[in-house]
Amino acid sequence: MKLTLYSKQQLALRNGQDKPEIWVAYKGVIYEVTDSRLWRNGKHYEHWAGQDLTEELADAPHTETVFEKFIAVGKLKV
Repeated sequence: MKLTLYSKQQLALRNGQDKPEIWVAYKGVIYEVTDSRLWRNGKHYEHWAGQDLTEELADAPHTETVFEKFIAVGKLKV
């Protein structure tokens, strides 16, 4: 399946406030996290949805395998 390209501005709108979808990006892939109870209102601990979390994962208590439970909805334009 070919993933749609989205800009950082389009990703930012899926922050749990501006649009009903809640998305986060990791390593260029955008994931739908709307149904996760851990991302209610677009916030997960000190992290905010609608942005690229690649750099922030180093501080997380989990590994990148956490993204396997979410659906990839797009790719982030570089």
